Amino acid sequence: MSKQKDLFDPSPDCLFNSGIQPLAAKMRPKKIQEIVGHDSILGEGTLLRKLINKNHFGSLLFYGPPGVGKTSIAEVIANETQAHFVRINAVMSNVAELRDILKIARYQREKSTVLFIDEIHRFNKSQQDLLLPDVEEGNIRLIGATTQNPGFYINPPLLSRSHLFQLEPLEPKQISSVLKVAFYSKNRGLGNSQCSIDEFLFDEIGKLSDGDLRRALNTLETLVSAQAMGAHITLQDLKVFASERQIRYDPNGDEHYNTASALIKSIRGNDPDAGVYWLAKMLEGGEDPRFIARRLIVSASEDIGLADSRALPVAVATFQACEIIGMPECQINLAHCTVFLATCPKSNGSHAALNRAKREIQTNPVQEIPSAIRDVHTKNNSSVGPEGDYLNSHNYPENISGQEYLSIPKQFYFPSHNGAEVAIAKRISHWKELKEKLKKKFLRIHK
Repeated sequence: MSKQKDLFDPSPDCLFNSGIQPLAAKMRPKKIQEIVGHDSILGEGTLLRKLINKNHFGSLLFYGPPGVGKTSIAEVIANETQAHFVRINAVMSNVAELRDILKIARYQREKSTVLFIDEIHRFNKSQQDLLLPDVEEGNIRLIGATTQNPGFYINPPLLSRSHLFQLEPLEPKQISSVLKVAFYSKNRGLGNSQCSIDEFLFDEIGKLSDGDLRRALNTLETLVSAQAMGAHITLQDLKVFASERQIRYDPNGDEHYNTASALIKSIRGNDPDAGVYWLAKMLEGGEDPRFIARRLIVSASEDIGLADSRALPVAVATFQACEIIGMPECQINLAHCTVFLATCPKSNGSHAALNRAKREIQTNPVQEIPSAIRDVHTKNNSSVGPEGDYLNSHNYPENISGQEYLSIPKQFYFPSHNGAEVAIAKRISHWKELKEKLKKKFLRIHK
């Protein structure tokens, strides 16, 4: 098997010590050309590439999932611009350390300081505010990395002073190309193990890594470390590893909300297969089944409503099942409900009717309640008698008296042409015709 050409510069200033340093750290790129993926951000002619080439960048925020290269890009930028690079992790850092770093940066302005803060979303408001004066004065060039939506976790003043770049998960083929280099490289990879491998496994590891290059490199390193020197790594070895694999899922972060959104939109789009897939991802990721059940209850009324009124009772029963039974058995109930909702006819008619009525109230004068339908038991209304002008619908054929229940009648609910709402639409149309006949009859009598 031919040795792969090392894509990384093997010159002495780029080499890492071997020892116990993880493979992902050894393979960290030192030049822009070594960074895999993110061509839309770092490719020739892009904004960030121009700023780096001119050494004219300000504060930067990199937002994306783990293992896509946020830290690597920050280190490459510092190397390319020959800046003094200071790296801290927001989980372990504190205000005292931050003050010391900023103080030193003020006295070393002849050499630009790049302050890289990993997991910057972990800094509280006061810690983030502490950075503002030095960012504003240019004493430091801040590079922040976060896996959480900056709009929710980064203070607006700091966000407004930074260029925000969103990094997407890497493609399996991109990951596979790095794995090949890592496996065969003796300078920075696993080449000294003298192991061999079925090369299609690089692609398989890339697929299993969910776009996370660090995870892929850790997987490859674990597979090699588990073998004897010079052993051959097979698909069976990867299957054993994959059986204990944990998917990437943050039950409190963007992944939580994005997957929940995918589940509900799959149900809304009548796709039970996609619905069950996203449900499985949430369950495998350790999501609280009661959260899922609550989302299904909302979907039952928001997306199905009167098209199939069984949806809401089924969803409520599913939540009760999750409360009573718990995991793992309640997964069956969640699957039952997900498939049922996805295969129901859809209508957002009742939800849309509420939104139209709310807009009417917000934009026009609020209508007075017609005197005939006010509560006659209140003190102010008692003078109108026990029934007043109210026409009790139970006393009329099909419960239609001809009476209006708005001072100015308006239509807010428009039935869809799906499921049970087809019959509802016919019923409402018939009632409107009947009401008009009664009104005309009333006018003829009182001429």
